[in-house]
Amino acid sequence: MARCRLLLFVAALSSIFGLLHASAGDADPIYSACVDQCEKTGCVGDRCSQHCNFTSGGIPIDGPWYLQEPLYLRWKQWDCLSDCRYHCMLAREDERKKVGLKPVKYHGKWPFQRVNGIQEPVSAALSALNLAMQFHGWVSFFIFVNYKLPFRPNKKPFYEYTGLWHIYAIFAMNSCFWSVIFHSRYVDLTEKLDCSSAVALLGFSLILAVLRVVNVTDEAARVMVSAPLVAFVTTHILYLNCYQLDYGLNMKVCLGMGTLQLILWAVWAGVTRHPSRWKLWVVVIGGALAALLETYDFPPYRGFVDAHALWHATTIPLTYLWWNFVRDDSEFRTTTLIKKAK
Repeated sequence: MARCRLLLFVAALSSIFGLLHASAGDADPIYSACVDQCEKTGCVGDRCSQHCNFTSGGIPIDGPWYLQEPLYLRWKQWDCLSDCRYHCMLAREDERKKVGLKPVKYHGKWPFQRVNGIQEPVSAALSALNLAMQFHGWVSFFIFVNYKLPFRPNKKPFYEYTGLWHIYAIFAMNSCFWSVIFHSRYVDLTEKLDCSSAVALLGFSLILAVLRVVNVTDEAARVMVSAPLVAFVTTHILYLNCYQLDYGLNMKVCLGMGTLQLILWAVWAGVTRHPSRWKLWVVVIGGALAALLETYDFPPYRGFVDAHALWHATTIPLTYLWWNFVRDDSEFRTTTLIKKAK
């Protein structure tokens, strides 16, 4: 009897926590009834979903094999439930708008308008532009260091941070790539990859900021400085992927690492005589202002542009200016070392 009471208590406690974590939209009984009805009929008003004729694996419920869903549609992983949630969300938001109510979140997400199956088209497009900007900045840096700056007698660049910036570019482009994928279609896998790649980028950016600001050039010292940060970032990524995808904790970790490196660059820009320190100031101030968009959340304008999309937009010019500073830093450091060698 005691065991039964314990099980009932745990079940009740779990349901309470489920309600606490539910969004206002999916807790709406009208929305829930709409989804239940749609799963039975496949329609919400005059909008019907073709996916309700298929299982989640793309196999037709009734019909021959040649009616299977095409591969170019299956990659999006839309199914009857996701389509019903989407159409019911739009229908419910139309009803709420007519009576003067503001948009609410559904299953933790704002009500975005799809475009060709892409869930957040503006954020996805801006992430793609940022990816292109990161690639352009990295290629320009690679060409500048390898073809326009002099080399040491051992055929290596004078700039000691060349390899680190190449690694940074890989992390940055990887993060932008998974951001595009995640904003196109967020499922559990794409969400974890997006979060993990962003954490990895911020972690390595912090390592790079410490090494450049303190001017650590010795390999053994670099390993000693980097090891604790690598361990922390790796542990956090494993926690997100293997234990719990805690959004609140992840936001705190990302903001903490981002703020710390902005402070490091700001202090260094204030004390150094670097000729391009004004570019660093613009990136630092712009990055700090852009970070506020990540903390200030508001519904998407016309179902497309929210605070996160605006954050993606601000990172595009900042990325261009950042890579300009990196090229200038390589030239400044190379010139300084050549003068010391004479």
